[in-house]
Amino acid sequence: MSLVVTGATGHLGHLVVEGLLDAGVPAGEIAAVVRSKEKAAPLAARGVELRIADYSAPETLTDAFRAGDRVLLVSGSEVGQRVAQHGAVVDAARTAGVALLAYTGILGGPDADFALADEHKATEQLILDSGLPYTFLRNGWYHENYTENLAPVLAHGAVVGNAGAGRIASASRADYAAAAVAVLTGEGHENRAYELSGDTAWTLAEYAAEVARQSGRDIVHREVTPEQHQEILVGAGLPAPFAAILVGVDTAVGQGLLARGDGALSRLIGRPTTPLADAIAAALK
Repeated sequence: MSLVVTGATGHLGHLVVEGLLDAGVPAGEIAAVVRSKEKAAPLAARGVELRIADYSAPETLTDAFRAGDRVLLVSGSEVGQRVAQHGAVVDAARTAGVALLAYTGILGGPDADFALADEHKATEQLILDSGLPYTFLRNGWYHENYTENLAPVLAHGAVVGNAGAGRIASASRADYAAAAVAVLTGEGHENRAYELSGDTAWTLAEYAAEVARQSGRDIVHREVTPEQHQEILVGAGLPAPFAAILVGVDTAVGQGLLARGDGALSRLIGRPTTPLADAIAAALK
């Protein structure tokens, strides 16, 4: 039996593998499912088993899992293709007879009423239909969704959005990775869904104020209509369909859909979640 992390060279998957190692899991009991052997060479050098596979090539997933494995399916990044990709992983996991399939979905699960959630909801249903023991890690928004895009904020002196006064209970990527580690290494998580979010919810105006405080620059929050936001994002070079998804997320924020939380994340990881201010400070460095 291995603890298996898919997408193990990605932002989240890499942190989960590192978290398993830091938790004392022997490297030989960890398997990383990756597309590129070369990119994953540092993991192999530490003794982590590499299993080469691609979500988009179901035939490569045949040997990705073993009977009794505990698997973390990190959701793919290709919006619009994820249902088919995730379905291939679920099929392979079921055929192998894994002991647990954990999935990184989105906060709210079936109640998440915005376009970005659709593929996550469909994936959860595929997992339920598979009959596999599961854990749904319904991740809220990441601090890094904002802090990794500080350059235009600093350049234009504005945080632009159509979220109004809606609040976002975000947490750091490392916080969500720690929750996945807790599930993979712990007991009693089978057939449960965790709504994971940060301890403190904030508005875009509060975010702008904190960036201004830490950077020493004049940063304001500029509220725009969804239509204006779409035009701004497309003008910045984003494809129109993806821009529409981001506009939809802001609309969901305005409706309070990304502010929910019952403390499940901090309970799973055994500590408070990372403050947004810490993520801003790290990004400004």
